Amino acid sequence: MRIVGDGGEPQVVSTNQAIEMAKDAGLDLVMISEKADPPVVKILDYKKFLYDQKKRQKEIKSKAQKVVVKEIRFGPNTDEHDYEFKKKHAIKFLEEGSKLKAYVFFKGRSILFKDKGEILLLKLATELEELGVVEQMPKLEGKRMIMMLAPKKKK
Repeated sequence: MRIVGDGGEPQVVSTNQAIEMAKDAGLDLVMISEKADPPVVKILDYKKFLYDQKKRQKEIKSKAQKVVVKEIRFGPNTDEHDYEFKKKHAIKFLEEGSKLKAYVFFKGRSILFKDKGEILLLKLATELEELGVVEQMPKLEGKRMIMMLAPKKKK
């Protein structure tokens, strides 16, 4: 077996000799690569190794950004006051760093006003272009026309 360690250079020893070296050090003999010729092992404290590995995984997980998607719903005939009210919410969502999913919901025969819904979403996109970037242009999916906005990166 080839023993690699923190201390010195790799050395090739028999299996029994490697086990004896690990016992003398009061540590564990851990197989690193069994497919290698000769197999590679390392002498270390296995419990501490597992603990450090879990700690590293937690640290990576905590540094990862969680993506939050907030939704705003419009109707095809949304009037100006309601539009402004919902636009204020959209501004707040983008400023706090959340993604925004704005959609127009068509009920019954209101599907005839697809162009009104698209105009409404494009108007929202142009008014929010200082705060967000359009990820997905308005697209009709069933009875919804959906548009996605992502916040701009802060400098």
